[in-house]
Amino acid sequence: MIVREATEADLPQILEIYNDAILNTTAVYDYHPHTLEMRQQWFATKKEQGFPVFVADENGEVLGFSSIGPFRPWTGYKFTVENLIYVAEKARGKGISKLLMQPLIDAARNLKMHVIVAGIDATNDISINLHKKFGFEEVGLFKQVGYKFDRWLDLKFLQLTL
Repeated sequence: MIVREATEADLPQILEIYNDAILNTTAVYDYHPHTLEMRQQWFATKKEQGFPVFVADENGEVLGFSSIGPFRPWTGYKFTVENLIYVAEKARGKGISKLLMQPLIDAARNLKMHVIVAGIDATNDISINLHKKFGFEEVGLFKQVGYKFDRWLDLKFLQLTL
């Protein structure tokens, strides 16, 4: 397993992982699968903004991906980024998220960021614990701000000050 920067050729596999998260988890508060065109635009925007996208690659198969991007669009937030990490359903529990986290932290430091924020569904103990292992601290809970699978969802915010 290697972690490397993503290429355009990885987008179909990234899309598959992301759409699984949309359809089957509360990791994404969205209802409808994305298209390849949407992922291509997302990737192009990341590159334009200077933010990396990493993939966990095992023999040419993308088993997970991660990235950082703007936390909020206003200039005063320019030193704060939000992270994302998604792992293919069949590869969860194998430590791939851990492999994908450190490159994000390193990239944020290299970009002279000050804080990384993570917004995580409050029931996602695995992701919350992963972030805490890397030094993230819980800083907020937004109650019932999401709705999916016929229930209200709480969103926890964690942050890492670099």
